[in-house]
Amino acid sequence: MTKHLKYTPWVLMAPFLALFLLTFVLPILAAVGSSFTKVRREGLFGEEGVVSEFAWFENYAQALADGGFIASIGRMVLFGLVQVPIMMLLATVLAILLESASARWPGFFRAAYFLPYGIPGVIATILWSFLYVPGLSPIIDAAAVVGVELDFLGPSTVLWSIANIVTWTYTGYNMMIIIAQLKSIPGELYEAARMDGAGSWQVAWKIQLPLIRPALVLTTVFSIIGTMQLFAEPQVLSTSSPAIDSQYTPNLSAYTTAFAYNAYNAAAAQAVLIALAAFILSFAFLRLTNRKSV
Repeated sequence: MTKHLKYTPWVLMAPFLALFLLTFVLPILAAVGSSFTKVRREGLFGEEGVVSEFAWFENYAQALADGGFIASIGRMVLFGLVQVPIMMLLATVLAILLESASARWPGFFRAAYFLPYGIPGVIATILWSFLYVPGLSPIIDAAAVVGVELDFLGPSTVLWSIANIVTWTYTGYNMMIIIAQLKSIPGELYEAARMDGAGSWQVAWKIQLPLIRPALVLTTVFSIIGTMQLFAEPQVLSTSSPAIDSQYTPNLSAYTTAFAYNAYNAAAAQAVLIALAAFILSFAFLRLTNRKSV
C-alpha cells in the first residue's frame, strides 16, 4: 500500500507535466535548436532538395548585425524605464486607497479598474485608436478648436501612445496582486500603529509599502518581461501610424523575419535573444532590489 502511495503524486501530476512538456518545454527546445541551424537549397532554384545543417552562431550574428532589431530592443528598454514605474506607482496607489478604511464601494472600484485587463490587446488598441486617429478622435478635434495640434501617432509620440494603452490595460491587474498582498497584513499591525498615533500616510509608508515589497517585485518583473514581448498594440496601430515599421518592437522584428522573409532560423535566433534580454533585465532588477534590501 505504501509503495503505491509513493507514486500517487506523480500520477496526479502526469497530465499537467505532459501538457507542460508539450506546450512549453518542447517549443523552447525546438526554437533553440532551430536557431543553430540553417537551410541550404541545392540547385539553382532549390529543385535538388533542401538540406538543414548546423550553423553555429551564424543566425545570432545575423540578428545582432540587424540595426533595426537592435534599435527595437533599445526602444523597448526606454519604454520600460518610463512606462513600468508609472504603471507600478498607479497600481500601488490605487491598491492602498482601495484597502484604506475610508474607501467607499471598494469592490465596485476593484472590478472597474481590473476590467481593462479582460479586454484583449487587439480590441483595446482598436478602441484607443478612435482617440488617436485624426478625423475620428474627439480629443484631436476639440484641441484643434482652441488652436492646439495633437499628433498621437507621430514618430515622437506613438511610443507613449502605446505606453498609455499598456498602462490602461495592466494597471488594474497589478493592483489586484498588490491588494492580495495587502490583505495578508495582520490587522494587529494597523491597531498598534493607530495606538502609537500613526496617520494614514505613516501607515502606508512604514507598514504597507515594506510588507507588499514581494508583490511589487513580482509585478515589476512580470511587467519587464511583458515589455520585451510587446506585439499586438504596435501591430494594430501600424496601419494608422507610418512611424511604426515592421521592426518597431523585438517581437514584431522576429515576426517579420519569420513570415515576411521566411527566415525561420534567423527569427528563432531573434526570439532567443529577446528571451535573454528579458532575463538579463529581470535579473538586473532583482539584484538591484535585493541589494537595496540588505
